[in-house]
Amino acid sequence: MTEIEIGRGKRARQAYTFDDIAIVPSRRTRDPEEVSVSWQIDAYHFDLPIMAAPMDSVVSPASAIAFGRLGGLGVLDLEGLWTRYADPQPLLDEIATLSGADVTPRMQEIYAEPIKPELITARLKEIRDAGVTVAGALSPQRTQEHWRTVVDAGCDLFVIRGTTVSAEHVSSRTEPLNLKRFIYELDVPVIVGGAATYTAALHLMRTGAAGVLVGFGGGAASTTRQTLGIHAPMATAVADVAAARRDYLDESGGRYVHVIADGSVGRAGDIVKAVACGADAVMIGAALARATDAPGQGYHWGSEARHEELPRGARVNVRGAAPLQELLFGPAHTADGTTNMIGALRRAMATTGYSDLKEFQRVEVVVNPYTAQ
Repeated sequence: MTEIEIGRGKRARQAYTFDDIAIVPSRRTRDPEEVSVSWQIDAYHFDLPIMAAPMDSVVSPASAIAFGRLGGLGVLDLEGLWTRYADPQPLLDEIATLSGADVTPRMQEIYAEPIKPELITARLKEIRDAGVTVAGALSPQRTQEHWRTVVDAGCDLFVIRGTTVSAEHVSSRTEPLNLKRFIYELDVPVIVGGAATYTAALHLMRTGAAGVLVGFGGGAASTTRQTLGIHAPMATAVADVAAARRDYLDESGGRYVHVIADGSVGRAGDIVKAVACGADAVMIGAALARATDAPGQGYHWGSEARHEELPRGARVNVRGAAPLQELLFGPAHTADGTTNMIGALRRAMATTGYSDLKEFQRVEVVVNPYTAQ
């Protein structure tokens, strides 16, 4: 890839966001109703290529069940309010009313309550009893402490999610999580991330992960770019990790690791472009927090917003747009790509002539000479 000279002592390669690219129609078109948007990871099949991000504003046990029944996968944050409080609803109500300088300090206080293993068990059981696929997420820092509780509770898919996750964490103070040994010893498929480069993703794939989350600092509620100066333009990141998947497929003799775009996926067009760049599915936060029946009540925040030492996120007002089912399947009453996201994905695939997601990963992509709106 061509490098750009930043100055005499530093060069950089060009990277692209989803807004920088567009897909191109081919010689064939299809009926949108004959397009498949389903995907499968390990033994679990989903009608929708969407995972609801493990954020308290997006996923509660009830919303995970509702999302699962609609064909997606809701991932519960096992370090969130639902595993710290027996009844978190009053605190969710309070977070929705905070204003100004009170938001971050009060959220830090609320999330200082210890995680309770019995609540992890109870919340995952509630989802399992509803008959949908059960997925829960822990940060790498908490995985060693709580993984046994999660597995014993009957979790189907285990997500290890951080701002960035590496297979080679170095620390002189604590024993780091050995991902390769940990994943090998588990009898549960593990999805791990985020990763944003070819090399980092390839190393995560070699640990035995079933899926890799792609993204760093690009979410609607993240201020990592401003706080740490780190950001991964998502079109390039997804394409790089998809290349790692291809090479690992050859290296491993046929083991396929799923690539899941996690960040900067706010509208239907972003889902389309994520798949076009090589993603098998997407993990969405803010786009689902816009649901009028979402736990955040029109607000959205992630784990970075409550960090006890260095908050790298904000509680943002995303305004309730429509019920969850309408966000996913329509009918849309806005033209901005925030509702009927699955209908938009189907139409994009049909317009460019592709019948399923794997085929659509081969669609032609061009770089825009302008920032798409």
